[in-house]
Amino acid sequence: MTVLTGALQGCGGAAGGSGGDPGARPLPPGESCGSIRSELNRLDSKGVPAQVERASNGGKLNAGQRSDVDKYNDLLNQYLGARCHV
Repeated sequence: MTVLTGALQGCGGAAGGSGGDPGARPLPPGESCGSIRSELNRLDSKGVPAQVERASNGGKLNAGQRSDVDKYNDLLNQYLGARCHV
């Protein structure tokens, strides 16, 4: 959960900048906060957050790991953008 914690901390000061808070973004059709959280949990259990860390530190990933990392990042952006965490 290090990645999620870091992402949440990064959001904390965003509203204080110029332009204000844009508000929650809508989720893609057919998705819910629960369905996204469920998929994030599945990827967490596969160890994807460690792969995200490895990739962000310049480590190499195989094609399957890269796909999981991309999926995880996309889901996390949707989850946080829709304010599912609040």
